[in-house]
Amino acid sequence: MAAAALDGVRVIDTTNNVLGPLATQLLGDMGADVIKIEPPQGDPIRKIGPSRTPGMGSYFLNLNRNKRSVVLDLKRPAAQQALLALIGRADVLVLNMRAVAAARLGLDYPTLRERFPRLIHAAAGGFRPGSRLGDRPAFDDMIQGMSGMAALNGTGGAPRFVPTVLADKLCGHALAYAVVCALLHRERSGAGQAVHVPMLDTMIAFAMVEHLWGATIGEPARGLGYPRMLTPHRRPYATKDGYLCVIASTDDQWERLLPAIGRAELASDPRFARLEQRSENIDALYGVLAEAMRERGTAEWQRRLDAADIPNGPVNDIADLLDDDYLREVGFFEAWQHPTEGGLTVMPTPTSLSGSPPVVRRLAPTLGEHTREVLAEIGLDEGVA
Repeated sequence: MAAAALDGVRVIDTTNNVLGPLATQLLGDMGADVIKIEPPQGDPIRKIGPSRTPGMGSYFLNLNRNKRSVVLDLKRPAAQQALLALIGRADVLVLNMRAVAAARLGLDYPTLRERFPRLIHAAAGGFRPGSRLGDRPAFDDMIQGMSGMAALNGTGGAPRFVPTVLADKLCGHALAYAVVCALLHRERSGAGQAVHVPMLDTMIAFAMVEHLWGATIGEPARGLGYPRMLTPHRRPYATKDGYLCVIASTDDQWERLLPAIGRAELASDPRFARLEQRSENIDALYGVLAEAMRERGTAEWQRRLDAADIPNGPVNDIADLLDDDYLREVGFFEAWQHPTEGGLTVMPTPTSLSGSPPVVRRLAPTLGEHTREVLAEIGLDEGVA
C-alpha cells in the first residue's frame, strides 16, 4: 500500500471535545502520527454516548481514531517537561485551550518558536487573538447564534440551532486544512509558523458567501440574504405519500421541469423565463412547484423527474442511512473489531487520494493506552506523567 500523504508527520494533540479532535483525526487519517495528550480524567467527550466500557463513548470513538493516547497531568512540572520533550520531536502542536492557559504552561507560540523554529503551532478559538473578545470562551451553540446561522435556520420563526455541532466540525476541517498548508510552507521555506482558526469569523465567512448579497457591491439597501435560500418554500416538497427533494437551477432545467410537473405554460412567463427573473420571483415559483408536487406520490415523481433529467432525491432520516443502497455499494460504513470494545461501525474519511490514500491504522485508544510506549520513545519513564 502507498504511504499516506502525511506519513512521517508527528502531531501533538492537546485538544478535547470536538473541534480539535476532529482536526487531528483528519490529519491522522492522512497518515500523521497523532499523540493525544489527555489529563488523568481523560477527554470529557469520552463520557458521551452509548458505550460498552466507561470512558469509551460513541462520540469519542467517532473523533479519535488513528491516535495514541498519553496521560500527562500538566499540573506537575515533570509532566510539563515531558510534553515539551514530545513537542521537540514533533512537527505540529494543536491546542484549543485559551491563550492565557497556553501562556501559563509555556505553550504559547512566541515561547515555543524560540526553542522549536520549525514547529507548526495550530490553535482554534472563538475569536481572533488580540481582539476585545479574544480570550472569551466559545462553544458551538454560541457561535451558531453569533454568526447568524441560528437565525438563518429559523427563517420565518424563532432562531434554531442546526441539529449538529456545525461550527465545531466546520472549524475542525478548517484547522486541518490550515495545518496542511503550513506544512507545505515549511517544506518550501524551512520555517514553522502560528496557525489560528477563529470560529466566529470562519462561520460568518461560510454563511455569508451567498447572503452578503447587496452589501457585496456596497449597496446593503438592496438587501442581505440570497432570496432562494430564504423562501419558506425551499424545503423538501410534500408529495401524496411522503417528501422529495427537487432542484432546478439552469434555464434548461426549468424548461424541462415545468412541463414535467404539468405547468408547461409557465416556461414562457416573463417572471420565470430566465435566471435573473426567477431569482426575483423565486418565492412564487417555488410555491407553484410545492403545489404541483402534492398531486402525485414520491415514486411516481422520481420516475417522471428522472425521465426529464431533473435532480431529485429522497428525504432520509438518520436511521435510513444505515440501510441505504448507495452507502452499502460504496462501503461507507465499515465493520471493525476494537481491541477492547468489540465490534464497531466506523466511517473512514470519504476523501480519496489515488496516490496516497487515507487509512484507518488504529481505532480510538483507551485512556493512557500508549503512555508508556510514547514516553519510552523519547527516553522517559512513565512515572513522569
